[in-house]
Amino acid sequence: MNVRGKAFVFGDRIDTDVLAPGPYMREPLAVLASHCLEAVDPDFASQVRPGDIVVGGESFGIGSSREQAVQALAELGVGAIIAKSFARIFYRNALNLGVPALICADLEVARGDELEVLPEQGRILNHSSGREFACEKIPPQLMEIVAGGGLMPWLERRLAAERGQ
Repeated sequence: MNVRGKAFVFGDRIDTDVLAPGPYMREPLAVLASHCLEAVDPDFASQVRPGDIVVGGESFGIGSSREQAVQALAELGVGAIIAKSFARIFYRNALNLGVPALICADLEVARGDELEVLPEQGRILNHSSGREFACEKIPPQLMEIVAGGGLMPWLERRLAAERGQ
């Protein structure tokens, strides 16, 4: 499940309140997503395209455990999230919701660079700079969940298979 798209680069400690702003939490997901990251990049939600890649610094997704932070990114079509480090709950929410999240401490990328993410191989190709970067691989059992659309769809298929349906 490789992902190729344009990079949107953010700094350290992007918190879930910036990804899923509190004033919009009771709105439909599409409305919430339209305000994703607007506090740090007012144009993000209108410029991101399906398959594009969000790149963060240290502690991406800190703050509350709200899974709406990942849901907003998924709603916008973000194909992968790369960061130097993630808040643990955010990282697991991403995988559980079918969005690959990769830890890459040494990634050098600028906004707009064309990236290709190979999560099972633990590689990121920056086609704009011609460089390749190693990242932590997503283990096969977790990639199965990601590729299946997230934990709940994966579990539903697995339980149906066990019941012989």
